[in-house]
Amino acid sequence: MADAQAHAQDLEPTALQHQFDSLEQQFDASVLGMWVFLVTEIMFFGGLFMAYIVYRTWYPDSFAAGSHHLDVTLGMTNTMVLIASSLTMALAVWAGQQGNRFRQVLFLGLTLLFGFAFLGIKAYEYWEKFQDHLVPGPNFVWDGPGNPHAVQIFYSLYFAMTGLHALHMVVGAGIMITLLVMAARGRFTRQWSTPLEIGGLYWHFVDIVWIFLFPLLYLIERHV
Repeated sequence: MADAQAHAQDLEPTALQHQFDSLEQQFDASVLGMWVFLVTEIMFFGGLFMAYIVYRTWYPDSFAAGSHHLDVTLGMTNTMVLIASSLTMALAVWAGQQGNRFRQVLFLGLTLLFGFAFLGIKAYEYWEKFQDHLVPGPNFVWDGPGNPHAVQIFYSLYFAMTGLHALHMVVGAGIMITLLVMAARGRFTRQWSTPLEIGGLYWHFVDIVWIFLFPLLYLIERHV
């Protein structure tokens, strides 16, 4: 009896919006909309990446000097944290497709936990930069190798790029909280788990952006 009720619940198209003919059509439209949004995000980050490439070409030694003052251990830790969060997000999407409420809540909770861990480590890094007077502005101090003005440009791009990424992480955490509440209420079934998959696309995009940021900012000429 319980299995029959669960099967009936899975087949009930309660999530179908009136403007769509089927859940499949609604899902395709939702995925397309998210991909269009992500393309605009790629263009947004692309401007910062282009500025980074140009200035790094002009001041390679100063950018390397500024990069060597970043904590590679913390950067690598955050990279591993986000990779782990991508795994748990993928498992949450899988649990949604299976209609398993417990695993949905478990993996979404882990994803959210990893996201908060990333933000905590990044906040500590920012605090270190404030303590070392490496925040661009009138109080910026640099007594290492390279051109101080060029090093300040490096840190301006560092805070702009990582700060924008952290803002996207905060938005992602809000999405995870929303999905977690929906999962706890049993909203996702084998028939309908579109929000989980759309949220997963956004989360994976934010993770991929960091995969590019980490080597560009932290690993400049570390082999020298």
